[in-house]
Amino acid sequence: MGMTITEKILAAHCGRDVVRPGELISAKLDVVMCHDVTTPPAVSMLEKRGMDRVFDPDKIVVIPDHFVPNKDIKSAELAKRLREWVRRHDIKNYYEVGRNGVCHTVLPEDGWVLPGTTIVSGDSHTCTHGALGAFSTGVGSTDLAAAIYSGELWFRVPESYRFNVVGSLPKGVYSKDIILEVIRRLGVDGANYMAMEFIGPVIDELSIEARLSITNMAIEAGGKSGIINPDEKTVAYLNGRTDKHFKVYSSDPDAVYAKEMTIDVTTLEPLVAYPHLPSNGKKTAESGDVTVDQVYIGSCTNGRIEDLRIAASILKGRTIADTIRCIVVPASTKVWRQANKEGLFDIFADAGCVVSSPTCGACLGGWMGVLAAGEKCVSTTNRNFVGRMGSPDSEVYLASPATAAATAVTGRITDPRVFIS
Repeated sequence: MGMTITEKILAAHCGRDVVRPGELISAKLDVVMCHDVTTPPAVSMLEKRGMDRVFDPDKIVVIPDHFVPNKDIKSAELAKRLREWVRRHDIKNYYEVGRNGVCHTVLPEDGWVLPGTTIVSGDSHTCTHGALGAFSTGVGSTDLAAAIYSGELWFRVPESYRFNVVGSLPKGVYSKDIILEVIRRLGVDGANYMAMEFIGPVIDELSIEARLSITNMAIEAGGKSGIINPDEKTVAYLNGRTDKHFKVYSSDPDAVYAKEMTIDVTTLEPLVAYPHLPSNGKKTAESGDVTVDQVYIGSCTNGRIEDLRIAASILKGRTIADTIRCIVVPASTKVWRQANKEGLFDIFADAGCVVSSPTCGACLGGWMGVLAAGEKCVSTTNRNFVGRMGSPDSEVYLASPATAAATAVTGRITDPRVFIS
């Protein structure tokens, strides 16, 4: 009996030849990523117990991103505590404002995510990094403290759920629409504690950035992780980003999956996830006359350069509706610089949008786009729970960068295909 890619990676990291779903293991960690919200509590736990150490400063990557640049005194204090901890333990891999970004964009962008590795962070969307063939998952602050201290964590080996994506992706339909369709079919708990493995010719055709958008939202179906078997595109993406050795694992042909689903995208249309669940997907073309107050383009789901190019292709030569505001947030400093170099900022500014420095910001209701009571926002983020982006009386609709840009132009939820020739 063969093994899935997830089982192979976990077996290698607990010193065994074979692991099976349901087994409890202790796995060594290759990267522990820390940010400004969940890391300070983890550090406090260690300090109170006289365990203030890091297992390996070279394997810890610190990226403040949720409330930076600091929006108030409390967030400034969190950032200060993080800096002091970094200096105390001589952690070199620290990304200060001006060279930072949303953690799940910076990590693969700077070559920290390698096939066959294990990655944890105190952030639920750490599942993003499975797009490059790593086992990557989010943990709570208590487990994060253990990871920082020991470089190991216990896991129950997850069952695997295989998603075979076939067909031909239509014009105006993107990877965000694919994952919204998956979650629409599954519900928000349809893959609880499972490794969601995405395969098929459509996945093969997607860019690495598009794949990252898919694995990013595995958690929204309850997944423990999202993962894609590495290929030539994976290796090409890593070329120039790292000189570290890595081992590529792939699922065996006779690997056992707890569940399987085939999705033919040939007839898939642009989708919007209505409030207040990511699983509440509906066809954009059938949205009727849903007017919005804000459009938000950014986040660890859709704030990469490819996403900004898609949005700019629709906004170029057009202006946003005078009834709304459109906020564009590049997901990292490198994305910001590239977008500026390509003239995308001019396109956004000419259209009437505002461009921010990299931050998680409004995605979690932090700042730079927080919603007031009664307001509606079409967002390229990953979560639309009650109060996610501000007031509990606001509404968030999740969509692709194309749908978001089209909506910005009309002021109401709009099928992007009307602007795509």
